[in-house]
Amino acid sequence: MAKKLFRLDILIIVLIFTSILSIFVGVSSLPLSDIFNLSDQQKTVLLHSRIPRTVSIIIAGAALSTCGLIMQQLTRNKFVSPTTAGTMEWAQLGILIGMIFFPAASMLMRLSFATALALIGTLIFMQIITRIKFKDIIFVPLIGIMLGGVVSSVGTFLALRTNNLQSISTWMHGSFSTLVTGRYEILYISIPLFILAIFYAHQFTVAGMGEDFSKNLGLNYRRVVNIGLFITAAITAIVVVTVGMLPFLGLIVPNIVSIFRGDHLRSTIFLTATLGGIFVMICDIIGRVIIYPYEVSVGLVIAVFGSAIFLFMIYRRVKYAE
Repeated sequence: MAKKLFRLDILIIVLIFTSILSIFVGVSSLPLSDIFNLSDQQKTVLLHSRIPRTVSIIIAGAALSTCGLIMQQLTRNKFVSPTTAGTMEWAQLGILIGMIFFPAASMLMRLSFATALALIGTLIFMQIITRIKFKDIIFVPLIGIMLGGVVSSVGTFLALRTNNLQSISTWMHGSFSTLVTGRYEILYISIPLFILAIFYAHQFTVAGMGEDFSKNLGLNYRRVVNIGLFITAAITAIVVVTVGMLPFLGLIVPNIVSIFRGDHLRSTIFLTATLGGIFVMICDIIGRVIIYPYEVSVGLVIAVFGSAIFLFMIYRRVKYAE
């Protein structure tokens, strides 16, 4: 039953419904019944806050979930994502380095530093898991989490030494509350990267079958893997620079889709992106209403749900192995 309902058209309907709900939920009163008779203040709230926030949620959720799907395909490990590979911590370190050496740097320059460090960190992670042959795939994300912890500690130390701890904390907990017109448009850069991921979806699937198998089919394995890693690093950096860290999103959404629709990346990429948008939208709405009129950051809500689902996945795998 659940498998039959898990279709792209149904998910799109759910996404539209949650998006409408997101637009009309918030501290400022904006009833749906007044949509054709809004005051000037309500129009300002709608056009410069609610709509940008809803668009940002959809783009960030879809893009980061797609990153997890690509990373899991390339590493052939269902526990790998930008969170468990340390990519987010590297992006955060890149932002901090940009702030230290170029305090007046624009958002695009900070994004460049974040992308560069996220790519370097992801390549280091890939080199480690390629050189060390783990008997159990659960050790792979543990390596990434430990590596991310070390990078995060270095970042905290640098932030303390340079009095940037308060500034860097902005990117530690993802939140859409500050995204208004003029502060969210950088997320649009992830759209062409998402299109590029669709274009290479079939190659990613083949590369996920292993290097030797891919080369026998005539695939330029190294180039495809590097393109995949660049896409994931760049999108992760864009989301971290704009929204902050959204932990476990790229881990749990692709796994949920995989349970119902299998592992072929090309046939699941739109499902993953749509479900990612829905998941973040629901978490953001929960964060807005749970202690109304105050707000809990969406990063914290996703972390609570994500860590619970992550533990369930590990338990499910261990039980399945027995």
